[in-house]
Amino acid sequence: MKLEGRVALVTGASQGIGHACALALAREGAAVAVAARNRQKLDELVAQIAAEGGKAAAFVMDVEEEEQVKSGIKSAIAQFGKLDILVNNAGVTRDQLVMRMKRADWDTVLNTNLTSAYLCIQQVIGSMLKQRWGRIINITSVFGQTGQAGQANYAASKAGLIGLTMAVAREVASRNITCNAVAPGFIETNMTAALSEEFKQNAVKTIPLGRVGAPQDVANAVCFLASEEASYITGHVLNVNGGLLMG
Repeated sequence: MKLEGRVALVTGASQGIGHACALALAREGAAVAVAARNRQKLDELVAQIAAEGGKAAAFVMDVEEEEQVKSGIKSAIAQFGKLDILVNNAGVTRDQLVMRMKRADWDTVLNTNLTSAYLCIQQVIGSMLKQRWGRIINITSVFGQTGQAGQANYAASKAGLIGLTMAVAREVASRNITCNAVAPGFIETNMTAALSEEFKQNAVKTIPLGRVGAPQDVANAVCFLASEEASYITGHVLNVNGGLLMG
């Protein structure tokens, strides 16, 4: 297994892409600290990983709350002894036209999707610097690259993640730590399930591969970037979008 002996932390792990990433990392041999707000779903995920012979532990964490991020990651490092891989996946949407968007909805999306990544990176970087090995993987979005009407907050947060990725990559490269982003397109999750059927059908028409992606498609990319095979890749945005955006 590619990630034997490694320890990963995945935020937003209770469902969707985060859930798939945690399972995939565990199947590649990593011990996984799974973080989210929902204790029940995290416990179910830990049990599933354990049933497959993997190792995992749950850490209840609201990534909007700085003290919860600090205490949760401190507990994870105390339990596993280190953190090698960080997957910043936690994300929310609060869609509205910019002229009607409430400040609270802007703040919630920016804090959850972008500020939390900065906080998590800050908390794990010491462990990675000490061992001179690390993988930071930020889950951005195709809409952080193209923009999307009604999602000024979400698009801004995801574009910000791309800038954060490149800045951190430059800061830590000399210590054998890489920082990359994965940019999913339309993926079948609870977040996209809320979209109208008409919207989804029209969206599929714009995807050259002719289908919506699965969370596992994103998880496969994350596992690759977390591995030794990706050791010469940093500051990169890996598109997992079926060809929706090229170039």
